[in-house]
Amino acid sequence: MDIKSLKNYLYWLYCQFELITCSYLMEPWEKLLFYTFNITMLVMVLYTAYIFVPVHISTAFQFFLHLLGNQHENTVSVVK
Repeated sequence: MDIKSLKNYLYWLYCQFELITCSYLMEPWEKLLFYTFNITMLVMVLYTAYIFVPVHISTAFQFFLHLLGNQHENTVSVVK
């Protein structure tokens, strides 16, 4: 794939995005606000997923290991 066809494809995707969101009808200052809001929301969702999803997966994994009867590695066994 050459650069020109990639550039055309990205432009086509951008045009499709504008058609779907009807942002082609907006004035330039409205587009700026719209895109700024959308990018901010996307960044916040990605950051939240990056921070919290691994914690939830780890907690769920420990819960299912506990259900299966496996002991935690940090439990202290009593030796008589």
